[in-house]
Amino acid sequence: MKKIASILKNKEIMNRILFTVLILFIFRIGAQITVPGVKVSGFDDYLNSGSALSLMNLLGGGTLQTFSIFALGVSPYITAQIIVQLLSTDVLPALSELRRQGQYGRRKMEYATRYLTLLLGAVQAYGIIKTIENSSDSGVTFELMNQLSANGNAWMGYLYIIIVMLAGSMLVMWLGDQISVKGIGNGISMIIFAGIVCSLPNQFAHAFTTYISSTGGAPDSLVIAGVFKFILYVVAYLVIIAFVTFIELSQRKIPIQHSGKGGGQTQSMARASFLPIKINSAGVIPVIFASSLLMAPSVIAAFVSNDGANAGWLKIFSTSELYDMGSWKMPWGLIIYIVLVVAFTFFYANLQIDPQQMAENFQKNGSYIPGVKPGIETERYIRRVLNRVTFIGAMALVLIAALPPVLTMSGIFGGDASLVMGGTGMIIVVGVCLELNNQIDGLLAGKSFDEVVASGGH
Repeated sequence: MKKIASILKNKEIMNRILFTVLILFIFRIGAQITVPGVKVSGFDDYLNSGSALSLMNLLGGGTLQTFSIFALGVSPYITAQIIVQLLSTDVLPALSELRRQGQYGRRKMEYATRYLTLLLGAVQAYGIIKTIENSSDSGVTFELMNQLSANGNAWMGYLYIIIVMLAGSMLVMWLGDQISVKGIGNGISMIIFAGIVCSLPNQFAHAFTTYISSTGGAPDSLVIAGVFKFILYVVAYLVIIAFVTFIELSQRKIPIQHSGKGGGQTQSMARASFLPIKINSAGVIPVIFASSLLMAPSVIAAFVSNDGANAGWLKIFSTSELYDMGSWKMPWGLIIYIVLVVAFTFFYANLQIDPQQMAENFQKNGSYIPGVKPGIETERYIRRVLNRVTFIGAMALVLIAALPPVLTMSGIFGGDASLVMGGTGMIIVVGVCLELNNQIDGLLAGKSFDEVVASGGH
């Protein structure tokens, strides 16, 4: 309560919060405006059935389910950002050089990311259109495109929808930038966060209807069983949130000492100085990578032929289906998904934390790890600790990411995939909440410091 009172008294924080709410309100209005010439009916059911577009809907903040002008969301930007980051790790010398040029280099890399976003957005928009066209149960009808096709101008329909979706994606990116500069939190993360949080009330309402309301007039035993299932559902969600929070906050602290400091203060400073390595330093990026790769075959198949998206062999990449191999069935899609998540977790963790660079920085700054020799020994020690910690994080991430497809295949929810708990969404929600909390603490601390300085001046 004391913290809430401090926030309410802080004019800067309140202005930032109100500005963020205003931008998110504009975003949610745009998310309800369907692309002109497109009719949508029951598309959310198609997305909830575990289709290839479900992750894109999640990253877009739920904008794809209405096929709105913001349907692409920030998905192309996130993909472009990841690709530019990967290419800047000594893959493309030009990007690697920009990465070392500080603020100027970061600005140039951001321009490159924006241009790549336009290209990826156009490809992604076309892929979405083709995937929907080749799915008989999607519930989306391209009325304008059908009219143009009758006149032999189908390409104009594709071009029109792609341009509208690209313009919407650019506007969403601009709204996210405004939040980052004038609001609170990271703008892109806040937009995804808002979409996920907005869908939670509907999910719990649907669960309540399924487990409790649908048992009206049934025997008392069935009513009690329904109430128990709903309570268990809510508790399970809280347990998932608690587990994700624990993983996000867990870190391995490597003690660091600094040479050139003497006196009684040295030991105190040595104890307070450490290198934190998060268990889940890769965040949700490995899940996005793995899901995108699994989605790629179906999108490519949709490009190649009209019936490609419905080919039976694509089921091998489905995480929520068992692939029939004749004498037995195997969840090959889920297995591939798990392997990719683990591989990308290690890859991205080592991308975020470079042991070699860290060991060099320690030597330059006169810092060292107690009991470990500087140089190559320090690098090996950091790499060994990073790999051990990342293994724990990878297993936790696999458990969280694999939960929805496992629950879907188990049939616990009776084939109703909309009730399945999304671990990926929870990682994003918890991460954004922790980020917001840290930023608010920083703003409050800055205010307190200014007050102390002001009072000292008098």
